[in-house]
Amino acid sequence: MTTQQETRPSAATKPARWAADTVTTMREGARLRLDYSARSLWSVDRTIADIRREAAPYAAVETVLRGFGAYAGEVIVRRTGGEWWVSGGDHWVRTPDGRFWDPMEEARRCYTGDGSLRLLCRDASRT
Repeated sequence: MTTQQETRPSAATKPARWAADTVTTMREGARLRLDYSARSLWSVDRTIADIRREAAPYAAVETVLRGFGAYAGEVIVRRTGGEWWVSGGDHWVRTPDGRFWDPMEEARRCYTGDGSLRLLCRDASRT
């Protein structure tokens, strides 16, 4: 990337908060326990598939998808030792091998049936 980058802690502030809010909301509202493990992303993928089957308009679920993407990003950061980066208002995860990952976009792709946060984490965790 050629644009100026911000690294932790300031780049992580928003996505870390979105992830924490998602963990709380899912625990209280959906009785879904998210523990920042790669395995928990199976449940997130299934939850997004359930939302898709309900045919909720994207605008109604955009914030939820952002939260799920941030949660997946935090899983990747914790699993790989990566860090959050921000560029042009978009939040990315940079893994120690220098690759960039866009978990928020992957959550949107999950909603359209073309993505998987579990597989994104698996791929990002490979060295």
